[in-house]
Amino acid sequence: MSTPSTPRSRQVALINGSFEEPNIAPDRLRFCPDAAQTHLPGRVPGWLTTAPDRMIEIWRYPSQGVTPAVGEQFVELNANYVSTLYQDLDTTPGTTLYWSLYHRGRQGFDTMALDIGVPDGLLEEQALMTDGNAAWVRYNGTYTVPERQTSTRFSFRSVRSTGGPTVGNFLDGISFGTVPFLTLTKTAAEETVEAGHPIIYQVQVKNEGGSEAESVVLTDSIPPYTTYVPGSLRIVDGPHAGPMSDDPDDGDQAHYDYAANKVVFRLGNGASGTQGGSLPNTDTLPDGTTVEFQVMADIDAGGRETVNQASAVYENRLGAEPEELTSWSDPVSTSITKPPLEGEYTKLACYPHHWPNRGHICNYRFTVTAHQARVERWEIFFRLDEEDKLASLYANVGETLWYESIDPDEQDFVTVTDSSRAGRIEFTISPEQNGFRLRSKPGHNIEPGQPIPVDVRLLHPTKEQADNTRLVGIRVSEYTS
Repeated sequence: MSTPSTPRSRQVALINGSFEEPNIAPDRLRFCPDAAQTHLPGRVPGWLTTAPDRMIEIWRYPSQGVTPAVGEQFVELNANYVSTLYQDLDTTPGTTLYWSLYHRGRQGFDTMALDIGVPDGLLEEQALMTDGNAAWVRYNGTYTVPERQTSTRFSFRSVRSTGGPTVGNFLDGISFGTVPFLTLTKTAAEETVEAGHPIIYQVQVKNEGGSEAESVVLTDSIPPYTTYVPGSLRIVDGPHAGPMSDDPDDGDQAHYDYAANKVVFRLGNGASGTQGGSLPNTDTLPDGTTVEFQVMADIDAGGRETVNQASAVYENRLGAEPEELTSWSDPVSTSITKPPLEGEYTKLACYPHHWPNRGHICNYRFTVTAHQARVERWEIFFRLDEEDKLASLYANVGETLWYESIDPDEQDFVTVTDSSRAGRIEFTISPEQNGFRLRSKPGHNIEPGQPIPVDVRLLHPTKEQADNTRLVGIRVSEYTS
């Protein structure tokens, strides 16, 4: 197995070597103009000939008992003249091109040469093929484009044939191009998710190479601190788009591997429940194909980061034997935050206060709840309504208020970050600051589902303000220092 590291420079992915156009019927044999005859109908796309009449002879199965090697049509090298059939293609110097083709005699043993080189210049013989009429024979090889050669001619030259100069040398299934190269682009719907919430992953797979990628199978291991969401497999677009089953025996193109804790997608044309298909390059399928699945961030994974990376294995079949290749996506990181704490307050009572400051005191009770995960360090932040004026904060440290309060032994877990002293905590705000922050002391954890009451007193300058005060901007959160 090899792993391509950078995209190959792409040439024409597949020369029109199966000769499926034009569609020959009903006489099973037709002499068609080559591609240069743009004024004539029925010309053969992509192919040129050196024959003086510029005609190409195409056979359609069944005809004289010869079955095509690929598709339903094939070509006879010489139509009415001894000639060369060729294509000129844009190429990138230094690129290695793979070629393959099928050759067969017509009435006996026929011989054909494959020549490659500079158009209207030096062509080098790559292979000399002699075959009888009993069966098609496949040939393949490679060609490295020389420096400064940006256009390359691939030509098939008639050498001799048993039936005479214009009879024989059947040719089919011609392919010239670079190897397939898959690029995987992985994304997560959000860069940050809350513990207990889903992460939606998508992977777009494009074939940026030359030939089709065969037997394409994408796998993606479920990342740490997450759990696969059943029923979330989907091919978003491309061949076989639609929702997929988790069950590997349901016959569709994807499943969840419970033992290995990973998702598996078999992609491309012809993919099935057991094997990957063929993925054309971006000339044919510009957007490739995209898959999607979901995981759930574990409830106790708050404060962690999970990293996920997908891979795809596929085959290059241009050579003598299939070559297995592997491509990887870039890693995608997602930060998992802790579930929120909730806090609400109730105004319990208001009463006059004469010492040390005159005014009216209001008693407030906050109820703090951790819904899904244990919280070890937490804080309450709140503000006064903008209509309110100056106020002082009293937190009941080690004392019991005159109304029914929480257990006195638990009073001392309330503190403020700005100032504190034994017995009573007092904090005076200014119009610019207008906010209070109370923090728990170590050891006062909140377990999932456990409500914690916190009693607070505020000193307001007037009775009217005390009666009408609202606490706003309430935020309960976990802190780390």
